[in-house]
Amino acid sequence: MMKNKSLVEYLLPHVLGLVEEVGEFIISERRNFDHNKVEEKTPGNLVSYVDKTAESRLIDGLSVLLPNSTFLSEEFNSVEILDELTWIIDPLDGTTNFVHNFPLYTISIALTIEQELMLGIVYDPIHKEMFHAIKSLGAFLNNKTIKVSQTPDLYSSLWATGFPYQEFDKLKNYVDFFYHLIKISHGVRRLGSAAADLAWTACGRVDGFYEYGLCPWDVAGGIIIVQEAGGKITNFTGGEEALFAKEIIASNGLIHDEFFENFEKIYFSI
Repeated sequence: MMKNKSLVEYLLPHVLGLVEEVGEFIISERRNFDHNKVEEKTPGNLVSYVDKTAESRLIDGLSVLLPNSTFLSEEFNSVEILDELTWIIDPLDGTTNFVHNFPLYTISIALTIEQELMLGIVYDPIHKEMFHAIKSLGAFLNNKTIKVSQTPDLYSSLWATGFPYQEFDKLKNYVDFFYHLIKISHGVRRLGSAAADLAWTACGRVDGFYEYGLCPWDVAGGIIIVQEAGGKITNFTGGEEALFAKEIIASNGLIHDEFFENFEKIYFSI
């Protein structure tokens, strides 16, 4: 473990620098964005040349830093299982926001070593907010320590969520719970970037986040940041596996059980 931490600590400043460079590229392309170069991979699932170029730049840079590593990413899905050293990348989480010039989208990167999340980075290039965490060494926003909120109950909490662009068979129950949660909390927000939702949970801007229809690159960077900030991560059945579960509940930990009890009654109702 100590050897792994030393490797990650060595890599961190170099990876942060690479992420900032790619963030500048994304911002510069947004200024003169060509909407004719937007593709629809599946209904509602957009991708552009900016996503693809950003991902290529990240993969090229990370390959130099760690030559024997593999990649699991949105546009370049090179591995289906985690190797000894695997980067999990979303070069532009919130592409729909980006295309519509809605000012919130992120770069998300995680590094797993021997299938364990060891490093997570979520970068908001518009607001210059760099979230990162290293296993057992805490979570940070622009190098200042962050912690999850201390909100003690569901009634006083503010949540974030997202809605799927496919797998609509679960949508009615999901919306039913959304309606229920609005009534028993301070409200629900939709940011349009799961990585941002998790980062905002980690720094206490929201008290929790839940969503389904997610991929590993959507959540990998944010999971470790929430955990290192003192939060709790589960899937929709309360299990600890969330990276490949395609669903996630993240919270400050204090309200997790109360949220889950309400969620379970409505989302899994027949």
